[in-house]
Amino acid sequence: MDFEKRLIDLETKISFQDQTIEDLHDVIYKHQQQINQLQKAIENFQNQIKSGENDILPNEKPPHY
Repeated sequence: MDFEKRLIDLETKISFQDQTIEDLHDVIYKHQQQINQLQKAIENFQNQIKSGENDILPNEKPPHY
């Protein structure tokens, strides 16, 4: 292989790697947003449990009883 061909191959690989890194960054960012939302939801549920709120599940028996 001549030098120019090797250089073009390396530049092509770097370009694909840059795109892959950018794609992975986007996925990580979206995952972090989901994690933050889930942490807030868990915190809200914990606060409801600590405060004794039972509005999440009704205390009524099902109609067949």
